[in-house]
Amino acid sequence: MKRIHFMVLAVAAALGYALPAVCQQPLPEVIVTAANYKYLKNVGGKEVAIPAQRLERAAAAYDIKSSEFYEEDYETYFISFSLPEGEILAAYDKNGKLLRTAEKYKDLVLPATVSKAIVTRFPNWGISKDVYLVKYFDNNGGSAVKKYKVVLQNGTKRLRVQVDEQGQFS
Repeated sequence: MKRIHFMVLAVAAALGYALPAVCQQPLPEVIVTAANYKYLKNVGGKEVAIPAQRLERAAAAYDIKSSEFYEEDYETYFISFSLPEGEILAAYDKNGKLLRTAEKYKDLVLPATVSKAIVTRFPNWGISKDVYLVKYFDNNGGSAVKKYKVVLQNGTKRLRVQVDEQGQFS
């Protein structure tokens, strides 16, 4: 009986070592890139709020050619993406390249640099509303303008300020 157990274990061990060696074949290298990676590179960041990230990724991954609206006759397509927290109006060319966007998000979590700049400059004020605006243009590598419009409140007093992503007031 011990011989049978030993033989079963020996065969199982041999198969366990031999099968992975036989089954492993080199796979071709696959490189995955987003078609609109320049857009994501310019509008993304470490501290961009999650709803904004979700919409921006959807806009970057959108395939205009598989859309029901696609016709080869048109040069530009305008597609809107929205969530309760914000929206993007994106312009694509007929090949699916993202040309420009106008983005608006309301009451998102502000990045630490923006919050710190506001608290430092206005120590006794609280944030009652905020709007995050992004304008992206695809011009030789792409560029994005990001700003925060914030309403501050101190008792009955209200103050509106604009801050860029580095915490600079305008």
